[in-house]
Order: sequence, then C-alpha cells, then structure tokens
Amino acid sequence: MIYRLVFLGPPGAGKGTIAQAMAEAFGITQISTGSLLREEVESQTELGKKAKAIMDAGQYVDDETVASIVENKLASMGKEKGFILDGFPRTIKQAEMLESIMQKLGIALDAVLDIEASDDTIIERLGGRVQCSKCGKVYNLKNVPPEEEGKCDGCSGKLVKRDDDKPEIIKMRLETYRKKTEPLISHYREKRLLLTIDANGALKENIDNAEKALKRINEKKGE
Repeated sequence: MIYRLVFLGPPGAGKGTIAQAMAEAFGITQISTGSLLREEVESQTELGKKAKAIMDAGQYVDDETVASIVENKLASMGKEKGFILDGFPRTIKQAEMLESIMQKLGIALDAVLDIEASDDTIIERLGGRVQCSKCGKVYNLKNVPPEEEGKCDGCSGKLVKRDDDKPEIIKMRLETYRKKTEPLISHYREKRLLLTIDANGALKENIDNAEKALKRINEKKGE
C-alpha cells in the first residue's frame, strides 16, 4: 500500500516522532521541509543558495521557494513511493500550491493526519525536548531519550535545548499555530481528507492511534 500523507500538529504534539514511526513501519519516506532546506543549502543548489540568502537576512523562506524544493523532492521519488509531509503545508496558500504540484506529478493525497494534544501535555513534553545541533533530530529526555546522554544516535552531534521551548514562548507558539492552522484543518476536513489523532497518551499509544487511522484509509479505499 502506498500512503501519501500530510501530518499537521502543534509543536510538541509528537507529530515528528509519530511520522518517523509510521515511515519505518510502512516503508514510506518522511519529508521534513526543514531537513530539505538544510540539504539544499549544504548541496549549494540554486534553490539552496536562494534560501540561504533569505535566511541569512533573517527572513522566512518564501512559499514559492519552499514549494519548489518540495516539488523537486516529490518528483525525484516517482509515483511508486509513499511519503509523509511534515511541516508543509502550513497555510491555505501552501495547501493550494501542494495540490497544484501533485496534480502536475499525477498523484494525490490519501489523508491528512491532525496530531492533537492538550496545551498542558505539550508544555510538559517540550520541557524535556532536546535537538541535535548537527542534523536537527529531536529527542525527548522522558519519552524518546538518546542512547548516549547528550549525543545524537544518528550523527553523534551535540544535543541542545531550544530557546523557544520555554513555557511562556510555547504558549505564544501554540496560539499562533492554532490561529494559522485552523483554516487549514477546515480546508482538509471539507475535502474529506482529515483524520484527527489523539496524541495525549504515551508514545506507543499515540503511534497505535496513528496506525489505526491508516487502517481506516484502507477501509475507505475498500482494500
């Protein structure tokens, strides 16, 4: 079964961790726009040079550049591979851009998983979050700790605490996320693509909830 999915969810809901587990369980590719941007910059492609100039100026990379990077990645994978998009789209405009890209490539989304958790759960989780300073992989010291304290399992990079994981900043980020994303949730609900995942529990329970959602996709397709 080829799954083509978008994962939505506020920071700290566990979206990236669940996406990684789904990717491993079902043999599909997890596509993080942050990782794609880093790859383009490190490879010094034309898009990477453009993105770097924008970031070096302290600005957000524009929608068109991000969409082009996503399109290049999806095109390189071909039609026979599934994927999970994590971090794109974030707005209605980006959702429409993604739809245009997929139409051009002759593929379509199977579902959009909305990973939901309460503010209290998120604040508690982010209090224990650390990130690799080299490859960007995220760990949680309570739920998903590294094998060796202070070191990334994948690249041995140093694990650091993010400045934006302080409680007062987290609350602001959650408010901003929900204001910007609520229209996107409604957009995909109207298209009958939205599946809401309860991610307030332990990691295994949250992953099980996501797996059940994928089974519902199969049932919807009559498989």
